[in-house]
Amino acid sequence: MNASILRVNTFKTSVPIVCAHYRTLAVRNLSITRLAAAMSGEQGTAKPVVNVLGEALECCCTSPVTGYFRDGYCRTDASDQGRHVICAQVTQEFLEYSARQGNNLMTPAPQFNFPGLKPGDKWCLCALRWREAMIAGCAPNVFLKCTHAKALELITLQDLQKYAAQDEA
Repeated sequence: MNASILRVNTFKTSVPIVCAHYRTLAVRNLSITRLAAAMSGEQGTAKPVVNVLGEALECCCTSPVTGYFRDGYCRTDASDQGRHVICAQVTQEFLEYSARQGNNLMTPAPQFNFPGLKPGDKWCLCALRWREAMIAGCAPNVFLKCTHAKALELITLQDLQKYAAQDEA
């Protein structure tokens, strides 16, 4: 497995963290929030992370823990080639579609801190895969308040609103 070492400065010391695929981490005495901020390049900036509505990004899900940084939020940075920014409630139809496209989200992969998904789970999906599913007629509903504004670089707000979860429609 290809892994890299990231050094995160804490108040008094620098902590080495081994980062592998999907940002699987082994950390002691360092808050996940601070770690995720350091990894995303957002540490120390006053600029808030915003959703597609222009408001502060809300948590997508912590059970299972989702997000590229596995912090519950659909945040992204330059290392996130899949752009995991769409917070959606997956359906069986979408899960089967994704598997047919070569990305089986139903099978657990513990080595990547991935539990495997079942219908009804909320998850940060890749923007392009969600758009492909929308075109194919099987896109799952999205949670706009939890969907990162970067999604708008690939999908229109109007399309996202068509699939807004009932409590956000």
